[in-house]
Order: sequence, then structure tokens, then C-alpha cells
Amino acid sequence: MGLLYALLIGALAGWLAGNLMKGGGFGLLLNIVIGIIGGLVGNWLFATLGISFIEGFIGDILTGAIGACVILFIASLFKK
Repeated sequence: MGLLYALLIGALAGWLAGNLMKGGGFGLLLNIVIGIIGGLVGNWLFATLGISFIEGFIGDILTGAIGACVILFIASLFKK
């Protein structure tokens, strides 16, 4: 169940980040990968800053989307 939950959250967070960063999404598989890595980055970022975030399903999606936006922003710096 944990793997399915991570895939679902990753897909939603990656899709949301792709739309927020004007990327329009990258397809289901890459959205899942970016969302899962974004969740790790978001959790690390919030823990480092000492920010307590919303817990639960919505909090996981927001944390993943924010982390994925950070990843996409950094990737866009290298793309130029």
C-alpha cells in the first residue's frame, strides 16, 4: 500500500509542478519520478528550515509539488 500511495502522490505532485512551472507535464512516468524526488527534496527543505507543514494527503501533495518545483527551477537554470 505504501508504494501505491507514493506513486499516486508522486504522479499528482509531478503533474501539479509541471503545470505550475509552465512545463505542462512530462508524461505519467516522468511526473511520478519528479514528484517522488520532489517529495524527498520538499521534506528535506522544510526540515532544514524548521517549517512544520500540513500532514496527510494534501500536505504530501503540496510538499511533493513544492519540492518538484524547486527541482524544475534548478533544471531550467542549467537548460539556458
